[in-house]
Amino acid sequence: MGQSKPEPTSAAIGNCPICREPTVHKTRPFCSKKCADIDLRRWMLGTYVVEGATQDDDEDGDEADAPPEPAPLRRPRDDE
Repeated sequence: MGQSKPEPTSAAIGNCPICREPTVHKTRPFCSKKCADIDLRRWMLGTYVVEGATQDDDEDGDEADAPPEPAPLRRPRDDE
């Protein structure tokens, strides 16, 4: 029948951006789960920042995308 594609191997492809060791297909672009976790932690702590627009892109000061504030709950008075 037809030729099948070879399965991905753990052969090195490039270098890990954290430790510069050869990368492994399973955890690419990293060499290990440890380096992948280090990178994730850096993103979560704000070590890495993507340059871009400010939080309020429409510049008028209101939060256009924010949902409206819910009306405050009102307790019924005894005479109602």
